[in-house]
Amino acid sequence: MVGGGSSDFNPSVPVKIFSAGAAGCVSDLVTFPLDTAKVRLQIQGESEPLVRGQRATYRGVFGTMFTIVRTEGARGLYNGLLAGLHRQMSFASVRVGLYDATKQFYGRGSESPSIATRLAAGCTTGAMAVAVAQPTDVVKVRFQAQVRLLRGGAATRYGGTLDAYRTIARDEGLRGLWKGCLPNIARNAIVNCCETVTYDVIKERILQYELMVPCVPHAATMAFLCTPSVADNMPCHFTAAFGAGFCAAVAASPVDVIKTRYMNSAPGQYGGAIHCAFTMLLKEGPAAFYKGFMASFLRLGSWNIVMFMSYEQIKRGAEKNAVFDCTDVMSL
Repeated sequence: MVGGGSSDFNPSVPVKIFSAGAAGCVSDLVTFPLDTAKVRLQIQGESEPLVRGQRATYRGVFGTMFTIVRTEGARGLYNGLLAGLHRQMSFASVRVGLYDATKQFYGRGSESPSIATRLAAGCTTGAMAVAVAQPTDVVKVRFQAQVRLLRGGAATRYGGTLDAYRTIARDEGLRGLWKGCLPNIARNAIVNCCETVTYDVIKERILQYELMVPCVPHAATMAFLCTPSVADNMPCHFTAAFGAGFCAAVAASPVDVIKTRYMNSAPGQYGGAIHCAFTMLLKEGPAAFYKGFMASFLRLGSWNIVMFMSYEQIKRGAEKNAVFDCTDVMSL
């Protein structure tokens, strides 16, 4: 299980929700520059498609990051960070924190739920998370793409994160805060299944077959002594998280590009997410759906590694403190 691990460690749902939100924030702090580079690469050529021979403003993941730092300063890499943290506290808490409980509900308490049950749980929590956190995602994407307006000589769209929420609600209505909700639900159903379910399955198999059991040589006999009870360790979490990030990047990149383009578009630019996809296909070709793929893979891979490794550690620390506090209260 994502939240399970060893059989003697099964934290409560509130602990999982808190741990997932906190771990998501830690991961965003570490990987946010990669996400900003991904957004810039995805929207490049949206307004004016590049002609043959024209040099693109952004070239490659690290080239994009260097260009942002050179033209906007290091703070440009963190445009929209506050909205990103808002998003993770509501988004990761739901999609990761509630995954195990939803999986148990669909599997009717089974200890070994099927892949279909896990996929259903991943789709459910991913969709629920989008419904809660969509406004924060819209604001984050708008901030990350804001440089285009600055280069065009126009005024900055928003004065700050709270101003962005107010301005979007005033100018575009509440629907503006949920702009791109349907493509985002599709994207996160895919991403959550790839990330959470893949992590769940890989981690379960590693523990089941004891593939990463730590072994040390015995001083007297020189035989290796292995301890299966501590197989649920950081190498296990790292391997499972890396696999989850790779699968998510491959499967979700096309939907992610459409979501970014549509959420960042001016009112009336696209008739909907499907119109946005057809416009991209006709103007820029199929390769447009994988714009920023390397940034997406680096971001999703590193994000998953930091997120799940942080999640496992925060979860254990929170559960230990909760048990300690309860023991103290009972002793009074």
